Parts: sequence; structure tokens; C-alpha cells
Amino acid sequence: MIAYATDSGFALGALLGNHAGADRIREIRHLDDRHHLTVVVSEFAQLGRYVQMDNWVFRAIKAATPGPYTFILPASREVPRTMQHPKKRTIGVRVPAHTAALALLDRIGEPLVSSTLILPGAEEPMADGWQINEEIGHLIDAVYDSGDAGRTPTTVVDLTGAEPEILRQGGGDPELFVP
Repeated sequence: MIAYATDSGFALGALLGNHAGADRIREIRHLDDRHHLTVVVSEFAQLGRYVQMDNWVFRAIKAATPGPYTFILPASREVPRTMQHPKKRTIGVRVPAHTAALALLDRIGEPLVSSTLILPGAEEPMADGWQINEEIGHLIDAVYDSGDAGRTPTTVVDLTGAEPEILRQGGGDPELFVP
């Protein structure tokens, strides 16, 4: 499991399918299994493998990616059940607009299951690699620090209902999803 820089702060990440890594993310962030983890991919074309989208959702996400958004959608069979929301069978998906994060994803050749690195009690994501190493370095395997992490978390948009629902206002413009 690693901490890596993105356009919206640092995130914790493990290879998709790494159940122990997902459990460590939840443990560090003090999250229960109802908190949506996110599948992070390097390009929009990869999303269809991990989530189900109808045409209007496809167009809306395509217009907003890459960027500071996380979208909640029904998970496909490619996403392990233990990483999905236990009742809704949904997952977050994201395509970052960050050169180092995209290079990391391209280098490993597969998506990461991830969560913004907001420690319990904090309001904002961690944005400095040295601070992450000091505070939680003993809990993770590596810090991938490109020195240019954003400081505002993603805007989280739930696209599972008839109308988009903004679950968290962050760096992405929510007006793109207001009917």
C-alpha cells in the first residue's frame, strides 16, 4: 500500500483486488465498509470495465475527466465484492489530472483501489510527502511524492439515482451535474 500524490491531495492506494490493502486503507482512515473506496484508472476508456454506465452518465463523466471528481456508480463484476459498498454494490471511480499519478498507473498497468488521504479528525487531504512519512510512514509501504499534490479533495458525485447527487463539494465544479 502506498500514499501517492494526485491533483486533489495525496491518496492511499493498493492494487485492485488486494483485500489486505483495502483493509489497511479503511483502518488508517477509520472508515467502515459503507464508505466508498475508489477505483483509480489512467484514462476514461478503462472505466467501463469497473462500473456500469448508461448513456447520459457516460457523457457526463467523459466531459468531466480527467479531473478532480469521484463518481459513485454500480460496480461491475471486475470489482471484488469486499471493495464495493456492501448493500448498494457501488464503487467510486476516478481519472486524475495529475502527471505523476497517471505515470504511476501506467507503470503498474492496473488500477488502484484508493481513498483520499484525509486522516481522522482532519478537514483536508494531506499534501506533503514528508509529513505523511512522519505521521503514517510506519503504516504504509511507500510514499510516492512528486512534490506537487493538490490541496482540495475531489468533488464526489453519486450517479446511481435518477438525478446526480453531490456528496462532497471539492475541487470539481458541481454545476456540471446540476439538472
